[in-house]
Amino acid sequence: MMSADGRVVKWASHISMVVWQGMVKVTFTLDDETVERIRRLATRLGRPQSQVVRESIKEYEARSDKLTDEERQRLLAVVDRIMKAPPTRPQAEVNAELREIRAARRRWARSPR
Repeated sequence: MMSADGRVVKWASHISMVVWQGMVKVTFTLDDETVERIRRLATRLGRPQSQVVRESIKEYEARSDKLTDEERQRLLAVVDRIMKAPPTRPQAEVNAELREIRAARRRWARSPR
């Protein structure tokens, strides 16, 4: 849909958006505390509130791939449990299998592809 001033307007059932020059205007409902935090940051940094939100989301996304302390502790506990478990195969058998794997990899690396 095109607005009277030439902007492309997209409508969704739960948010409204206006698109222009690589930007999308989106309407969200935020609690008062979050809005106040955005305003304080924008004032302190001397940046527009929308830039503060964009940069915050970008930083949050970058950190979201990292494990939380709880996830890290859970995974370390699993590794500890595995390390304490008795071996299921003799060491000689494991070493022989590793030699076979390494030899197969060397053959594959040398073969014409």
